[in-house]
Amino acid sequence: MSAAAGVRAGDVIGPTVEPAISRAHREEWARLVAGLARRFGDLDVAEEAAAEAFAAAAQRWPGEGVPPNPGGWLATTAIRKALDRLRRESQRDAKHQAAQILYDDSPPESTGPVEDDRLRLVFTCCHPALALEARVALTLRLLGGLTVAEIARAFLVQETTMARRITRAKAKIKAARIPYRVPRADDIHERLVGVLAVVYLVFNEGYLASDGGEAVRVNLTDEAIRLGRLLRALLPGDGEVTGLLALMLLTDARRPARVSRTGELVTLDEQDRGAWDQALIAEGRALIRERVEVVAAGGDPPGRYQLQAAINTVHLDVPSARDTDWSTIVALYGRLVRLDPSPIVRLNRAVAVAEVDGPGVGLAEIDRLAEALDGYHAFHAARADLLRRLGRSADARAAYDRAINLAGNPAERAYLTRRRDQLAG
Repeated sequence: MSAAAGVRAGDVIGPTVEPAISRAHREEWARLVAGLARRFGDLDVAEEAAAEAFAAAAQRWPGEGVPPNPGGWLATTAIRKALDRLRRESQRDAKHQAAQILYDDSPPESTGPVEDDRLRLVFTCCHPALALEARVALTLRLLGGLTVAEIARAFLVQETTMARRITRAKAKIKAARIPYRVPRADDIHERLVGVLAVVYLVFNEGYLASDGGEAVRVNLTDEAIRLGRLLRALLPGDGEVTGLLALMLLTDARRPARVSRTGELVTLDEQDRGAWDQALIAEGRALIRERVEVVAAGGDPPGRYQLQAAINTVHLDVPSARDTDWSTIVALYGRLVRLDPSPIVRLNRAVAVAEVDGPGVGLAEIDRLAEALDGYHAFHAARADLLRRLGRSADARAAYDRAINLAGNPAERAYLTRRRDQLAG
């Protein structure tokens, strides 16, 4: 979602106010939507009232000044907008009466095993009545504040397709009268697969934003890790919950070295390893060791997130990229493909295979994915790199051009452009 979420055409945001609205959106959107959903029990009301509050901020803050507590101002405004909508729709009865607790200063009563509003919103959107992709997309929209275009890129589908998917999901929640409440403790595992997918996609969108002017969205990576920690506290014995948290920590540890001072993406093999966050690495490694001990003691075999975290530890456990144990990484990806044979996982395995068996073998594997991944920029970037290593400069240039055209992240485009321009001829 844009910085000024909900701002209508024609609104003018002053240069001194726009950063404040952008910051408020980063910090307050998820909290605002989740709080409204809990109070009103209606996702449409929550999202639209939040968007209207940001539109009001764009109109009023330039003249009135940014309030001392932007989050409180937005919450109060959104509440009024929601109540106005309910009155207009003549939905006074139960909803209108329930909404009055917004003005009650007494602490809310317990809502079950999940006490955090934002995590509760994730579990609500991940109701089993919805298809898995719809659960993920809806939560990314409401919690992550991502635009439909950004979510569509994450799923490798057209924007119109994703818009219809989100609309149908919200309509199904309303038609089925799915309540905004935490599931029972014995239902949490039923929704956990979708919840983990949501948290990971929020993290990925933050770690390398698919669109917009920011290379990295720290608010999204931080929010995903925060949710991961809450899930870990809720389900400390679940291997995939632990694996996902470890994966995010180990990946986020590399963020300080991820983008150069000139705004260009720095790939793993070129990163300054001394800039990595050692505290996050230590925490992530401790979680992986815990899971290794559980599996060795007869616990469940590792799932997809645990395997991805293990792959990350292989990269982190060597002093330089040239020391990487690619054979182990290929073996781990082989296990991951058996669990998740998606084209993107197979693409990542093919890149690792190229490091063990040579670029020609890797390219052959990648080319088998052309039909599934033609619209995915990383597919063409991987092809371009292997074609370059094979000395096929003209083909590499064409692949780089395709990757640059598809990439939405400015840092990634800068990196790909430099690599293309370095080609001979």
